[in-house]
Amino acid sequence: MAETSDPRSGEKALDQIDLEKQESHFAPIVSTPDDIDCLALEQTASRVSNHDMHPVVSYIEAGDEVYDRLSLTRKHIITAILSLCGFLAPISSTTVLAAVPEVAETFNTTGTIINLSNALYMVFMGISPVFWGPLGQCYGRRWICIYALVMFLAFSIGSALAPNLVAFFIFRILTAFQGTCLLIVGASCIGDIFRPTERASGLGWFLSGTLIGPAFGPFIGGIIVTFKSWRDIFWLQSALGGLALVLVFFFLPETIHYKRSEQLQGMTRKQYIKTMWEWTNPWRVLKLYKYPNLLIVGMASSSLVWNMYSLLTPIRYVLNPRFHLTTPLQSGLFYIAPGCGYLLGTFFGGRWADYIVKKWIRKRGRRVPEDRLRSALVAMLVVAFSMLIYGWSVEKAVGGVPLPVIVMFIQGIAQLFCFPSLNTYCLDVMQRRSAEVVAGNYLLRYLFAALGSATCLPAIEKIGVGWFSTISCVFIVVSTGFVMLTTHSGEKMRNWIEGNKEEAEEPAQQETKETKT
Repeated sequence: MAETSDPRSGEKALDQIDLEKQESHFAPIVSTPDDIDCLALEQTASRVSNHDMHPVVSYIEAGDEVYDRLSLTRKHIITAILSLCGFLAPISSTTVLAAVPEVAETFNTTGTIINLSNALYMVFMGISPVFWGPLGQCYGRRWICIYALVMFLAFSIGSALAPNLVAFFIFRILTAFQGTCLLIVGASCIGDIFRPTERASGLGWFLSGTLIGPAFGPFIGGIIVTFKSWRDIFWLQSALGGLALVLVFFFLPETIHYKRSEQLQGMTRKQYIKTMWEWTNPWRVLKLYKYPNLLIVGMASSSLVWNMYSLLTPIRYVLNPRFHLTTPLQSGLFYIAPGCGYLLGTFFGGRWADYIVKKWIRKRGRRVPEDRLRSALVAMLVVAFSMLIYGWSVEKAVGGVPLPVIVMFIQGIAQLFCFPSLNTYCLDVMQRRSAEVVAGNYLLRYLFAALGSATCLPAIEKIGVGWFSTISCVFIVVSTGFVMLTTHSGEKMRNWIEGNKEEAEEPAQQETKETKT
């Protein structure tokens, strides 16, 4: 019982385990030349594609046996279910965009006010991760996911039945708060079941749901609102939420390697409450930004999400007058271009990120998390300059319909080369606190998504779509520069922070010992 009397000592011990686990993850088991000759004579099934194979080194990390608990088929099923869960909250954020004028007419308000509800949706998608991340680390993934889906289903039904504008805002906000949980838990589950050298491929499929949702959402909404009431959008959302709930309940096992709640056994009620507050305190997530590498990757993700929602939100208001479109369905067709890009990028983005990791393992003889970021650098610049071309082609009325469609498609592909790299880095860099690191990343990115959704239409009306696209381009280019810096200095950043942390803790520990003496 002495160990549980001071919850802080348990937390420090767990943090020490985190550091030791990170160090052990970077310790490769490399075959000797004799071993390789022997292995070459055996015919064994390989999970590595031909372009990834290397005849000299077989890289296995210490502790990797934990990823063999589930079969590859089971992992694929789990990834598909999680991708559907990740599809829900983002699609809800944009499906209503095609129906903004109709929703505004129902509630006797303006399109700007309805877009504000979408911005608030993003704000609460950004706020909720600081609660879900720590809870996922403490109680595991499965039951947190089930609870979030039940609430998501209930509030989606509330949005469909909203009698007035206030109720519509409230139910939308509550739906967003639950929906982000599925993104945090889903990414953490992928980190639980896939090895670091395979993780980006699995995460790429998961992220396809989170990105295809926002792109195809307005197209689906356009079809619905052209022939039915806008309320049917939320009935469809409710049906998808119900399907996801059934699949998760029956087919998603608990994937977390270690639940922190196991340390709570034997505690008094007072100790339990105190420890739970320390573990689930949202400040735990915010404190992670003392690591410059996490802040930089968070800002890079934010620049891409800002760009995505700044592109998708005003399409009906920008392209309808530009190309003389008259129905929601016609403008909804433009969302197919980035959506198809996201879908195509799913097949290559994650695999490319894993390939780059394996390539640098062969060069270094060990895995460094920052090497994964190299796979995103060129793609981020492609996204930036695609946005620039899109904005000015619409502003200057050049290129007709094909040019903006082509650059939106290219941008979609490029984003699926960026996000698997950036998101998997969050899982790799602090494995035992992965849910909290991912939560911090989503906090930042969806706050910028909210800012982009709220400001894009007024800004475009004020300065034009060309200059607004230029702002988005510059944001991404600057972020790319900092990501490049992190690929070269991220390991030093982490070591410097940990070194200062140890130096700060030593005098405090010495003072505590002297006081006790």
